[in-house]
Amino acid sequence: MENKISFKNDYSEGAHPRILEVLSETNLQQEPGYGYDCISEKAKTYIKSHLANQDTPIYFVSGGTQANVLVISHLLKHYESVIATDTGHIHVHETGAIEYAGHKINTVPHINGKLTVEGIQSVLDLHTDEHMVKPALVYISQTTELGSIYSKEELQSISNLCREKGLKLFIDGARMASALCSEKVSLEIRDIAKYADVFYLGATKNGGLLGEAIVFANPELAEGFSYALKQKGALMAKGRLLGAQFYTLFEEQLYFELAKHANRQAMRIAEALQSAGFRFALTPESNQLFPILPYNTINILFEDFEFYVWEKLNEQEAVVRIVCSWATNENDVDLFIRKIKDLSR
Repeated sequence: MENKISFKNDYSEGAHPRILEVLSETNLQQEPGYGYDCISEKAKTYIKSHLANQDTPIYFVSGGTQANVLVISHLLKHYESVIATDTGHIHVHETGAIEYAGHKINTVPHINGKLTVEGIQSVLDLHTDEHMVKPALVYISQTTELGSIYSKEELQSISNLCREKGLKLFIDGARMASALCSEKVSLEIRDIAKYADVFYLGATKNGGLLGEAIVFANPELAEGFSYALKQKGALMAKGRLLGAQFYTLFEEQLYFELAKHANRQAMRIAEALQSAGFRFALTPESNQLFPILPYNTINILFEDFEFYVWEKLNEQEAVVRIVCSWATNENDVDLFIRKIKDLSR
């Protein structure tokens, strides 16, 4: 491996040490399989303390794409489709998993990474009869693929339209922690549960080895979901391994502390870039940053750091993606900031 500091993603590191400790401490503890262990049950209780409905069904699965396929294929009939933005993870970065499950994705252009009420309505206006797929579910990510965050008001507007039109609302929460802990937006888990029918809380990108917690805010929609988990190979015999991670993350609010750290380090970098006169493709709100940098600056930064060139704008500059994680070292951020200051002199 090259001896460079990586800001490429928020899952390069393994797991928070406390998670490894809990896995070790409970390693020889005999427990039932398939998620019926006491560790998983405690983890669900901790998550439910953030919800208004204590009877909300919760299921642990291994990853985000798996969660998206499981939920969407469970909620939709064969002739029904899902509405998403053209940057949506299910559309761009999941190798056609939703299409392979038999469902069309109706995409609309994003606005700052977000799906809008107008975008949803445009799909409904176009699909009017049985000669077309029937849009039945709205998919959004919180945070979005571009690091932006739906405000409480935006979520409410989308939710209201979905309920008016008989659509289900599903929120991809792979980076939900970053949204909940952003200083730019005021949100709690109970707000997400108020507006969504189903959502999930991601551990993979927030200190866990792996795992997403699928939450059925509308409990009626969970009927038969355990069968879907088994049929699609997502029901782990050693479900305790997933449960232990969420147990650790939510027992003493570690889930939120880790996201705050990631956001804080990202904001430090954002402030340094702004002070140096660089623009952003989207306003920094979370642990993902999308600054616009000249290629000569990018090439100099590549000498010591790793990050993605996200979109070429012209021959002179491009949008890059810089991501901070739960484990980002403050000293590494200091080095990046110093490099930026040196380049701007």
